[in-house]
Amino acid sequence: MKPAPSENRDPADVAASWVMRHDRGLSPAEQDEFLQWLAADPCNGEAMARHRSAWEKFDRLAGLHASVPAIPDPDLLAPDGRVMPQRTWRRLAWLAVPLAAAAAILLVVANRSGPVAVTSAGASLAAAQLTPIEERTLEDGSTIRLNRGATLQVAFTPDERRVRLERGEADFAVAKDSVRAFVVESGGVKIRAVGTAFNVRLTEQAIEVIVTEGIVTVARGDASGAGVLSALSAGERAFVPRAATGAPVVGLLSKEELDRRLAWQPRLLGFADESLSTIVNEFNRHNPVVLRVAAPALRELRLTVRFRSDNVSGFLRLLAADFGVRSEPDAGGEIVLRASR
Repeated sequence: MKPAPSENRDPADVAASWVMRHDRGLSPAEQDEFLQWLAADPCNGEAMARHRSAWEKFDRLAGLHASVPAIPDPDLLAPDGRVMPQRTWRRLAWLAVPLAAAAAILLVVANRSGPVAVTSAGASLAAAQLTPIEERTLEDGSTIRLNRGATLQVAFTPDERRVRLERGEADFAVAKDSVRAFVVESGGVKIRAVGTAFNVRLTEQAIEVIVTEGIVTVARGDASGAGVLSALSAGERAFVPRAATGAPVVGLLSKEELDRRLAWQPRLLGFADESLSTIVNEFNRHNPVVLRVAAPALRELRLTVRFRSDNVSGFLRLLAADFGVRSEPDAGGEIVLRASR
């Protein structure tokens, strides 16, 4: 739930709301809103530091790891009343980035004569790949995540909830409804569910369905039962060729393969005193854009950060604002990270 506007509210109350929102993961828009709130008043950063510190201690005491993975701290229970040093606070993902930096255009190359806009095809490709994953909540409470470039149409009636995936890949978390089934149609294949979670990918050659929760039926033609190819349970995958003569392939995915296939879906990434090289590799695993660290010394830069896996642009803003690292798209679409001169 989005907190009420922060005007005239105690910074401690607003900070408490932001701490909880950080634990469930901020959207790119929320990340920018948060940075603006921090930049508005130094007291906001101090309030956030106090609440975050208390939250971390409770997490570690309970053996939980919903927040940044903890580094063992022998002084965890020592009474201290001190406010986190400002530099330590700035090394966290929720640092108070100046408002101008938060609004800055990322795809700019800094050279000795000043910043110049990048207009190459590589820059355009990188900009498109930085677009966050789209998330929608339907009128029945079901949610859909659309991978970059995916398009669909939604048509709900009193008798049925129907979605047509026209292009790309989408993940569905279906709200239970004993009266109306939830049907996804794509490439001549229909996937039918009541309350479950599954991923559908449409390519020129086939339709792939992966179930992560519950049971769905996969059919060609009429999804009501005739022509059913398979009933899939959690962890199973159906690969259905678009050619009518092609035989579908159904199998159980290993956890590693399941994680690899669904790596595009946003998740909260947390790093505690990790190298920039390690963090970049993890972002690359979850996004089509490729980040590359140019200088060996820069690869060993240590960071403590928390970001959604698809919020690459927010991560690049952090590097530019607090660590003097500029991002420069190359002709191949990669984004090269270099130390600012």
